Amino acid sequence: MFSAKYALWVLTGPLAVTTIFFNIYILLVSLWNYRQKKQWSASETIIAALCVADVAHQLVCYFWMTMDEVDRECLVGQNLYTFLVLLIYSLKFTVMWDTSFLTFYYSIKLVTTPNHCYTQIQASILRHVTLAVFLIPLCGLGTCMPMLIVFHHDNDTTMNRDCGVLIPDTRSGQVYEVMYVLLTDILPGLLMVKCCISISVHLAVHLRHMKASTNGAHAPKLGSQLRVIQMALALVVVFIIFLVVDLYVQYKIAVHHENIIVLAFFFTSAYTTATAMVLIYGKKTFWKVLIREFNACMDEYPCLSCLKVPEEKTQHGSTAKVKN
Repeated sequence: MFSAKYALWVLTGPLAVTTIFFNIYILLVSLWNYRQKKQWSASETIIAALCVADVAHQLVCYFWMTMDEVDRECLVGQNLYTFLVLLIYSLKFTVMWDTSFLTFYYSIKLVTTPNHCYTQIQASILRHVTLAVFLIPLCGLGTCMPMLIVFHHDNDTTMNRDCGVLIPDTRSGQVYEVMYVLLTDILPGLLMVKCCISISVHLAVHLRHMKASTNGAHAPKLGSQLRVIQMALALVVVFIIFLVVDLYVQYKIAVHHENIIVLAFFFTSAYTTATAMVLIYGKKTFWKVLIREFNACMDEYPCLSCLKVPEEKTQHGSTAKVKN
């Protein structure tokens, strides 16, 4: 009989391959565009940092899951496994904050505010995007280091034991667990929800003004701006779905001491896969290249020509644009 851990390990495999493929594809297309245009925007810096974090998280996560599945008796030693678990938690922190930072960036580019002080803060942040994407993983590593002190190894001898897992079985460990969840899940989630509300209000106001200016003669067009809005809102929706699941898993681990860390890693892998897919759709250059290459691959096999995806035609006009 196959255990639930084995099933999750098998299911995580395709997610890992998909995550790595999509994120490396985004990085390669970004570098190719840079070589062609000699331009590199702040959003591309954040997206590149997010892709690197996604790939690193997926590689380390699946390596730990594979080792845990193969080395059922934890013969390799707890220290290696513990280091991998801490690295996974640190990379998860980086992924969450990179995603929220990207949403924050797009909300700034799309929404203007009359508050001069707030505008100055936003401008200051945007001037130091590169510094921010380097500080985020350092903060993640620093946030996770206290786990070595306040958490303890899981001494469960049952089949559900995982190698190197640290359990918050003390009061200080549970307090730290709450702080970690706040820093890793809640705070970036609140930032993304705030950005989602700002973008939604901006979209509603913009559509109302455009409809009024045309007297309802035809539907208003937003051009490339609408694609960016859809991407930003989709990132928030995916994050909220993941947040609900992750909070439940963390609650089970912290309060009921249930060893379901593999389940947490599985849902994080699903989240990174969904995020990469949203980024590809949201960036028109990524989407067009992917569809073109996919259709070219289908052309090699006539029997699969029915699977070809219609390519979008370039529309000329005075539609609203945003540099994404």
